[in-house]
Amino acid sequence: MGDLNPSAGIPTPILHSRFLEKALHINSSTSLIHSYKSIFNGFVALLTNDEVHRISAMEEVVSVFPNRKNHMHTTKSWDFLKFPQTVSRVKNVESNIIVGVIDSGIWPELDSFSGVGMRSPPSKWKGSCHGLRNFKCNNKIIGARYYRRNGKFSQEDIISPRDTIGHGTHVASIIAGNLVSSANFYGLGQGTARGGVPSSRIAVYKVVWTDGSDDIDIIDAFEDAIKDRVDIISISMGTGINANYLKDSITVGSFQAMRKGIMTICSAGNDGPEHGTVENISPWVLTVAASSTDRKIVTYLKLGNAQTFVGITLNAFDETNFSSLVYAGDVPNIREMVSRNTSRLCLDTKSLDARLVKGKIVICDEYNVGDAALTAGATGMVIRGNDIAVDYRTFALPALFVGNRESFELGRYLVRPRSIPTASIFKSHETFDQFAPYTVSFSSRGPNRITPQILKPDLSAPGVRILAAWTHNNSPSFSMLDSRRVSYNILSGTSMSCPHASAAAAYVKSFHPSWSPAAIKSALITTASEMSARTTQSLEFGYGAGLINPVGAINPGLVYDANLADYVQFLCGQNYTNKQLSLITGDKIACTHYGSKTSLNLNLPSFSFPIVPSNTPFNVSVNRRVTNVGSLRSTYIAKILTPPTFTIRVVPSTLSFTNVGEIKSFTLIVEGIMNHVAAVSASLSWIEYFISWYPNKWYQSEAVREERKLKRLDDPSRVIDKF
Repeated sequence: MGDLNPSAGIPTPILHSRFLEKALHINSSTSLIHSYKSIFNGFVALLTNDEVHRISAMEEVVSVFPNRKNHMHTTKSWDFLKFPQTVSRVKNVESNIIVGVIDSGIWPELDSFSGVGMRSPPSKWKGSCHGLRNFKCNNKIIGARYYRRNGKFSQEDIISPRDTIGHGTHVASIIAGNLVSSANFYGLGQGTARGGVPSSRIAVYKVVWTDGSDDIDIIDAFEDAIKDRVDIISISMGTGINANYLKDSITVGSFQAMRKGIMTICSAGNDGPEHGTVENISPWVLTVAASSTDRKIVTYLKLGNAQTFVGITLNAFDETNFSSLVYAGDVPNIREMVSRNTSRLCLDTKSLDARLVKGKIVICDEYNVGDAALTAGATGMVIRGNDIAVDYRTFALPALFVGNRESFELGRYLVRPRSIPTASIFKSHETFDQFAPYTVSFSSRGPNRITPQILKPDLSAPGVRILAAWTHNNSPSFSMLDSRRVSYNILSGTSMSCPHASAAAAYVKSFHPSWSPAAIKSALITTASEMSARTTQSLEFGYGAGLINPVGAINPGLVYDANLADYVQFLCGQNYTNKQLSLITGDKIACTHYGSKTSLNLNLPSFSFPIVPSNTPFNVSVNRRVTNVGSLRSTYIAKILTPPTFTIRVVPSTLSFTNVGEIKSFTLIVEGIMNHVAAVSASLSWIEYFISWYPNKWYQSEAVREERKLKRLDDPSRVIDKF
């Protein structure tokens, strides 16, 4: 994939054909796959490594990068967020909000996506749902497209926007699914399933197939979503950790969306708990980590000696009878020349000897969906591992995951003399998690590897055990051997937290249609709720600003806004050249025109200071500006929480506004010693300052109470607002 500087007056595809023929002396009709027209002046071509090196060195070529695979970042949650069905809404505006979902498609016949009772799509909509086989849109799903530039499909793929996998259906229903009563997954998660903005419309852009998704298709989808006039883009996938903002399809596509006033929300990735694993780190997107809700689902394993273990897994099957236990490493399929080291993992469907496994519960040493155990005729499966499960998933047969302590005890039970080890796996049941919300282990952590001054993830949202709609084309376990088909499934992943934030963004936009993507992002970040103390090891690198708070975000008081110039200045400050920036900006942008800005001074509602630990004091100052979106006349004072080894000052510490939309600037100064610790947290809050008066009684805001600790405030002339 590459980018050229434009040539005025020449259609883009012709320009690209001429370039390839002239530069490489090749037949462009066989090498040129696609020319982009809206997002940036680039094209997709089949090239050898030598040809890539040759054109990369040419002056008119900005960037060349390979077409990579992207991976998916794989209901009670809204109530847990204190966002009930009865929450205040602007329904006539919410119904005009269009959310573009770039994912694996959708299953349109589900009740979650019925268009009954909804009026026609808003007049601004420019999208399409024509010429599709076996797929119909309605007034809920108002647009659907699919992309596969390489033209390669597997037997399992459905060549339409219809969801082959289930991931896109699940995501879309979390965002804008209708209210459906008595939704459940085999009795688990029983309740009313609903999206965060059930009145909103869905536009589907299918880029994910059974073998993943390609960069070229993702850029196509962004291009169409922008032209179709969506309001929000939700994309729960990523390519891994990049070293360059200009060589990532989601970064490039989301930048162009931002230019058109469209906010992009992305998942943070599922590679935690290691630090430096967070994906989708560009400052113009909202990056969402996964946190827990207070619904915990547990599965019990009971041994023949009455020992009972609590396991992690979602087992929807009924309780098994007591069956013999067998270790997978002891039953290799020797007829297929399978070794003990291979069979113990249970990864190959031919790895286990069915004569020794049939009717038994098999113990495996690697996380797997259960195909090998099911093929060998096992009645259940126990997976042994460390204390960090990959996720909370369902399996193709009764199964559960146990940690280190349980694994040790299970091993002792297996070798106990003069007894046949037996066990029973119980159906999962729900319990209350008193520690929620906290960042879950699989959620990718910061810091940001490219620009550590840009804090990522931005915030956290529910991403564990989320009940939502499901395709009828795939089993809930993703196993082809699993014949079950359901309308609702329970999944975990940052793929599930991302659509929660997408719905929250759409909700805020329904109250403030003119707000920029940066303003909505700021409102969501600055109003986020505090997380549980169980997340203290990761701090903000695990959860960002905290747990998303949709209701609070509609009235943030102040926002940290940013525009195209801010982001271009940021990129100029990252030492990208004008030529390189033309790839992502889509035009000739000169850093001499916009200037450059350090990462620390990008107008974000968060601060991140990479400091080399030492006994030498450091001093950092950063500049920010805030826009009044609250009361016409308002005053805010800075409230700072800081560890004792730091001194944090804000200049000025009081901001007064006389108009909505008025902008004020301030400087944050941090001084201290960073020694013997990996990360330190502090916070800055702007608290609105007012005194309300009722007959014979005064009421003071928190800001006033804090200031009274320092000096008396008895002069009635200082009263800002009276109610």
